[in-house]
Amino acid sequence: MVWQAPDDVVWLFYVVRFGDTWSTSRIAAKISRDNAATWSDSSLLALEEGMMVRNRPIVLSTGEYLLPVYNERGNDRESVGPESTSLFLRFDPRTRRWTDSSRIRSPRGNIQPAPAEIAPNHLIAYCRRGGGYGATTQGWLVRAESRDGGRTWSEGRDSAFPNPNSAVDLLKLRNGHLLLVYNDSMTARTPLTAAISTDNDRTWPHARNLAEGRNAFAYPIAIQSGDGRIHVVYTSDGRTVIHHAEFVEEAILAGKRRE
Repeated sequence: MVWQAPDDVVWLFYVVRFGDTWSTSRIAAKISRDNAATWSDSSLLALEEGMMVRNRPIVLSTGEYLLPVYNERGNDRESVGPESTSLFLRFDPRTRRWTDSSRIRSPRGNIQPAPAEIAPNHLIAYCRRGGGYGATTQGWLVRAESRDGGRTWSEGRDSAFPNPNSAVDLLKLRNGHLLLVYNDSMTARTPLTAAISTDNDRTWPHARNLAEGRNAFAYPIAIQSGDGRIHVVYTSDGRTVIHHAEFVEEAILAGKRRE
């Protein structure tokens, strides 16, 4: 995952897997100070087995960076173990030191957190649920909160959003609204839906499908460009095809979330 910080340093965060399953992974990083023309040597950010990264960092109101990471447990390639947890690595650009947060724990496990700071020091995160890919009536995105700038987190609880064991993204737009991109199903990675909250995560009445039909639409990443337009990149066809959706917020506000 590539991310450009406010000081124009480009960060590359990636996973190094030492064995046959993700539970053997560690997180590594490189930086570039010349717009990705050249890169530093690699450094390990997390030495604990099973540590991985998917979503980009966010810049906190303090100017620090918060990198969402997770610890995946278990050796079953078709299931995320219940001991799997989400957490965050905090970087202070003044001291150039990383520290880690407490962990988001939930009964069935959770991974791949997507955070947003909805007020100074008040953060929320939506996480991909643990478990397998089979039929279930308990397939929900896991939600947690922090009231101290992402240092400690509440227990993860089932949200009102279904999740078929699939990645999610959460983006705070420049006007303060929240954009959530998720699969609106407990058992299939279709449809891929974009929802908007205009009241800091209290309600999510607006939604439209970005992709639907007999396929698996997954691994969304959302950004807002300088002109205010929203861009979402996601995969399909067994992660062999990459799609780019571009739209304005008003296109989602015109829709209504399925109850």
